[in-house]
Parts: sequence; C-alpha cells; structure tokens
Amino acid sequence: MDRLEAMRVAVAVADAGGLSAAGRSLAMPLATVSRKVAELEASVRTQIFQRAGRGLKVTDAGAAYLDACRKILGDVADAERAAAGEYVAPQGVITVAAPVVFGRLRLLPLLPGFLAAYPLVDVRLTLADRYVDLAEEHVDAAVRIGDLPDSALRSMRIGETRRAACASPDYIARRGAPASPADLAAHECVTFDRIDARDNWTFENHGRPVEVRVRSRISVSTAEAAIDCAVAGVGITRVLCYQIADHLRAGRLTRLLNAFEPPPSPVHLIYPGGGRVPMKLRAFLDYVAPRLRQTLAGQS
Repeated sequence: MDRLEAMRVAVAVADAGGLSAAGRSLAMPLATVSRKVAELEASVRTQIFQRAGRGLKVTDAGAAYLDACRKILGDVADAERAAAGEYVAPQGVITVAAPVVFGRLRLLPLLPGFLAAYPLVDVRLTLADRYVDLAEEHVDAAVRIGDLPDSALRSMRIGETRRAACASPDYIARRGAPASPADLAAHECVTFDRIDARDNWTFENHGRPVEVRVRSRISVSTAEAAIDCAVAGVGITRVLCYQIADHLRAGRLTRLLNAFEPPPSPVHLIYPGGGRVPMKLRAFLDYVAPRLRQTLAGQS
C-alpha cells in the first residue's frame, strides 16, 4: 500500500463527504477509492469513516487521524516545492480563480505585466460565477466578494464593492428615474439572479431591509448580459459597482437609488493556509494586490 496516496484519498473522501464524490474529484474509480480507504483503516487499525445515510461520517478517532494526515501531506508538498525551487525563485504554474466580470475587467489586464515581471511563472486563470473550492480544484488563489466564512484559508482584503441599480440615459429620458425602491414597480427591469432573487430586489432604508417586487422584462444568467441590456435601454438592472464603472464614466449608464443600497461587501484574495507560501504565489499576491486595491478604490 502506498501510505501517502491512501492518506490523500482518505482526506479527499472526508472533504467531499463521500466515496463517489471523492472519486470524481480525484478522477479515480469508486472501487479504487473504497479499496484504498479500507486498506488504510486496516493498516492503522482504526475506523476512519462510518456510514451515515447515503454518505459517510468521520469518526472521532478518524478526525484526529485525518488532521495528522493533512499535516503530513502538507509537509510533503512543502518539501517537494522546496526541492523544485519554488521557495528559491518564483517559477512554475499558478492557478487563479475569479468571478467572470471581475476577472475580465480587473484581473486579466494585470496579467501581461505580471508575466513580463516573472518570466518563469505561468498563469492558469479560471473565470466562474460560482464557489470554487481551492483544495478540491487545486487553485492557488481566488477572488472572493462578500463576507468570508471561518476557514483555514488565508485572506488579503483588496477593497469593497456594493450593489448598484442603473439604467441608460435613454431609458431614464423615456421613463424617468425612480425616487425610491417602491417606484420600481412602475419600471421595466433586467434581472440577474446571482445578485437578487429574480423578481424581488432588496434595498435598505435607515438600516432596515426593504424588499420590492420588480417586473422582469428580461432575465439573464450573467452580469455582462444584464449590463448589455441596460446599456441598450431595455430597463433598469442591478449589478455590482465595479462591473459598471467604465459604463458610468463613459455616460452609457446612470446610477440610481444610491441612498437605498446596503453597505458595501468586502473583496478579498484568498489562498491556502498553513506552511510557507511558494514564491510564485507570493510574487503574484505582491504584484496584483496593490493594483487591485487601486482599481477598486472609489468604485463602491
């Protein structure tokens, strides 16, 4: 039995909550995952998992053992990175994840300069409007918008952003500008269900939430599509400030209902905790963080 490989599989099972999910994350057949876990349990003479409904539950003894496994695997990974020179000079591949519009508008423009400054580092950029699990998807750093839950991840705050209702000057000239959230009932809206519920938008008035029902003329699945509709004069949409900053400066959109927006949400760079930070990741963080802070400043 390859003890380290069995440990890696067991940790993946615990993180994924089941054998099948771990097999998918590891690209490993279910039978192989099950066999490696069984061999490891037999080797340490401890039941690491017990069945709970359709999934698995980590036993108390298993939890302690898996914590030790994570430390051992982390130490081995550190040793391998050191041997490969990752702690000597920035080199290798760094995988970064970000929301689609943030990545395209704010992060991607910084990458040519970073690549020129660090010719031995390559970047793999994943743009996705979903939660990205850094450990499961082997991501070195990610942009997160919103409050961070407690976790073992490290974080670096780079700014803040808030929601913004907006419309084109042409639409406002035709239909007028709403003076309060309640006025939205008389307007045509473009909804984007990752920001608010599809037909209900929540604002704030003197610290209290105010929910209003809107008429969704068009419902889209990306912020870019919602913004394009608003620029075209279809109606009022609601996205994040950084997503429309260029349109506001160019006069293609006008911001509405500023006084009723909730407080801004923080924006962080997050990366794995524990152990030394590889030089390629430290170089990336040191390069992009101050530039992102600058570009986000004044956009909330």
